Amino acid sequence: MNHTQSVVLGEVEVLRVVEWQGPFLPADQLVPQGGPGLWEENVDWLAPHHWEPGSGMAAAALQTWVLRSGGRTVLVDTGVGNDRERPETPMFHRWRGDFLGRLAEAGVRPEEVDVVVNTHLHADHVGWNTTEVDGEWVPTFPNARYLLHAADDFHFGPENSFGGGQLESRLIYLDSIAPVVRSGQLERWEGVHRIDENLVLESAPGHTPGSAVLRLESGGERAVFVGDLMHSPVQVLAPSCSSCFCVDPEQAAASRRRILERAAERRELVVPAHFGGAGALEVRRAPGGGFGVERWAAFA
Repeated sequence: MNHTQSVVLGEVEVLRVVEWQGPFLPADQLVPQGGPGLWEENVDWLAPHHWEPGSGMAAAALQTWVLRSGGRTVLVDTGVGNDRERPETPMFHRWRGDFLGRLAEAGVRPEEVDVVVNTHLHADHVGWNTTEVDGEWVPTFPNARYLLHAADDFHFGPENSFGGGQLESRLIYLDSIAPVVRSGQLERWEGVHRIDENLVLESAPGHTPGSAVLRLESGGERAVFVGDLMHSPVQVLAPSCSSCFCVDPEQAAASRRRILERAAERRELVVPAHFGGAGALEVRRAPGGGFGVERWAAFA
């Protein structure tokens, strides 16, 4: 199976590296405000890549986006990681996979990565920040800057008792963020942060306090990597519906609508973290205040 696909946008090559894909959570649990009708009315294009009608499970992908831009290699999110203690998330608990092998298939060696973007600080977006060597967690990408919004570093970090005392937040921070802090590779940012002439990070809070999107603009082509602003395409149709994982659902909905409005206006390719199938899409405004799918991307 080929776990890597790519497209070129302007002068930036975008590679998709899939860590895992399949049924994830019951649809009505993942997007609790959506209601069954939203899924059933759109079964012709939600199934099978985004929804399994028989089981009622929403399908998802865990994936990293590799951007080759301006002579640099940039990773957008780093998946679950191996051998993590995640007792509150059985799916991720002591996960074992071949992510580094799949990066190698894409032609990426850890020492060649220049920038790691964590769109937010959840378990399935920071896991491969580090690997275990001789019983100690160390940065997987020794020459990279790791970019994390300051609000997430604070919210999930020791200054805030690891997300207000959450066991899993503490475990995630200690094995996937703290080693990067100790190595001096973590760069906290706020507001807007330009990576290079093609790539800019912007705040999009709600899913977490420091959730971010990465904008790509090169050669007249545009894309926006939106992280977990959307877990399912039903949130394109109904942007007011947030996922069960959002810290502030109303703020997440406001960020999602803002990002989709701009994407529809500027014909940006929308690249969520967890969409299976084509993986990315262009959107258009639709009657009733929602959006529709204009076209799916070339990833397949």
